[in-house]
Amino acid sequence: MPRLSEVIAALENLWPAERAESWDAVGTVVGDPDQEVTRVLFAVDPVREIVDEAVRLGADLLVTHHPLYLRGTTTVAASHFKGRVVHTLIKNDIALHVAHTNADTADPGVSDALAGALDLRVVRPLVPDPTDPNGRRGLGRVCALDHPLTLRELAGRAAERLPATAQGIRVAGDPEAVIRTIAVSGGSGDSLFDQVRAAGVDAFLTADLRHHPASEAVAHSPLALLDAAHWATEWPWCELAAGQLDEISDRHGWDLRVHVSTTVTDPWTAHAASSVTTS
Repeated sequence: MPRLSEVIAALENLWPAERAESWDAVGTVVGDPDQEVTRVLFAVDPVREIVDEAVRLGADLLVTHHPLYLRGTTTVAASHFKGRVVHTLIKNDIALHVAHTNADTADPGVSDALAGALDLRVVRPLVPDPTDPNGRRGLGRVCALDHPLTLRELAGRAAERLPATAQGIRVAGDPEAVIRTIAVSGGSGDSLFDQVRAAGVDAFLTADLRHHPASEAVAHSPLALLDAAHWATEWPWCELAAGQLDEISDRHGWDLRVHVSTTVTDPWTAHAASSVTTS
């Protein structure tokens, strides 16, 4: 069985910490480098439900996309829910490793997984990483559809292919507009509207779109918007990442058992639709 330090080295090769944004908090949060690893669980959020799942599973390593302490802390007291997570992990010999913005811009990364879930053909990064000579890394992806779909059909595909959440898929634009090209960005994407407009795509699928940026975006052009739940747009990366670690395990003869959590940790739990009017 590999030691934690060996598995972490493999993960750091996939998502180097130096490629994370300066404000980010990535890497190993807890864990003994010398402990053996036999079972790994991938998830989006390092919350109590996921940690309890890791305990039940008998995992030695939990890999999440979102950081536990994004803005730092001065305490890990178990009286706070994040401190309780740390205590539970340590008591059960479970390491925690985070790959956040370094996984967003990776090749393949979070947006590649999102595009793959929707059967979109990736053309190029939306915001290329200037340090990548091959032009494949970067934030978001510009994609093409194999055949045109209406915005209504594309939204239906997204609702069907992405994990179910209370929000579902919100849409801005003419439902019958024909979509041939689309930009996607896993997680919060309304800071990317300038790049999306410059890409000249028909639609943009992301999460956490706010009223004013979305309103201004559709006023600028006929750009269609699809707004999914943040968790749902990033969950496909867990399957991608688990497959990458599986391949590494096979290559090294580690015989790791790699799992992906299907526990929904999106914070929204219900949705009440407004009455539809034709006025």
